[in-house]
Amino acid sequence: MSSSLIDVIRQHAPVPCDTTAAGGGSFGLLEALARVPDPRDPRGIRYPLASVLAVAVCAVMAGASTFAAIGDWVDDLDAPAWGRLGFTGRVPVLTTLWRLLVRVDAETLTAVLADWLCSRVSAPSPPVRRVIAVDGKVLRGAVLPEGRVHLLSAYDTCTGVVLAQVQVAAKSNEIPAFAPLLEQVKARLGSLAGVVIVADALHTQVAHARTVAAAGGDLYVSVKANQPTLFAQLRRLPWAQVPIGDQHRDTGHGRRETRTVKALTLQTPGGIGFPHAQQAVRITRTRTIAGKRTRETVYLVASLTAAHAQPADLQQWARLEWHIENRLHWVRDVTFGEDGHRARTGNGPAVTAVLRNTAIGFHRGNGETNIARATRRANRRPHDLITTVTSSYSTTQ
Repeated sequence: MSSSLIDVIRQHAPVPCDTTAAGGGSFGLLEALARVPDPRDPRGIRYPLASVLAVAVCAVMAGASTFAAIGDWVDDLDAPAWGRLGFTGRVPVLTTLWRLLVRVDAETLTAVLADWLCSRVSAPSPPVRRVIAVDGKVLRGAVLPEGRVHLLSAYDTCTGVVLAQVQVAAKSNEIPAFAPLLEQVKARLGSLAGVVIVADALHTQVAHARTVAAAGGDLYVSVKANQPTLFAQLRRLPWAQVPIGDQHRDTGHGRRETRTVKALTLQTPGGIGFPHAQQAVRITRTRTIAGKRTRETVYLVASLTAAHAQPADLQQWARLEWHIENRLHWVRDVTFGEDGHRARTGNGPAVTAVLRNTAIGFHRGNGETNIARATRRANRRPHDLITTVTSSYSTTQ
């Protein structure tokens, strides 16, 4: 975690992501971005940092997918729009925008923009649990001198906001980045009490289970062959004697799917060799596509007891783990063309990913389900967009 991010957290208390419209805790984008430390030399600064960042955020909300597209969007605005974003008389050219965006600390920018988005949406109230999906993504078009850019994100499936994002170290993997990411999530929320962390089999790690438990949260992860001992233990459990806990059927796109959940309370916590494990879960997925039937069995472990996680909950949370892929990473690739963007300087790749995360979270917070359509509308109505982001009011999903 960067020192600048820690400074921001210490100097400006984060806005908890449970603000409601009645709470009145929302604030405008320019006010939020004023918290970002300026990386420039104070001598010769011509444009406010908050204004430059705000116009970049708005441009991406309007569909800009590259630095050049951000510069074009700024140029196409009229003088009143420039003034409302804090510019007086002139606006920065593309090279000025680019030089600043590649120097801004991406983790700090994530923290500030996540706070801003959280202030605009309503979080779930107990007994509904907040489910946060953790997953990584390689930016295939972005290659820095040390290698490809790999980002690990924490996506709030309840609000559509990316609460934290860290860059995986070169020649490493996502596992060491999990704890710093979780620390940032905790800073955003204030506490992980009542929070369920869902992730793929890569993060079925003993250290992760202990880290989440120590932070007060719960972990729900799948188990595959990368953990052979644990996987074998789960397969050997007496599943034939366990009644079906929940079953769900879906049809659509020429496919029929049935998902069956069985959950087994372990005799002792961690009794299968995984710390804090309270339940073992088996989900069987049966799909029929064009007359061809396939069957897949997935094993998972949960740190929640049966009293706090019924089979229907376990079914839903397992599906929510895919939201970070389907509702975030896929949109960044298809709508914003992320993998084709060759940002290869400084913090540029990570910063543009933060801008895309923010655009997606903003539109979802306004109830949009089709992000491509939402960006096109925003591009046609730039004054409406600027009014919305600079106003201090909350929206609800």
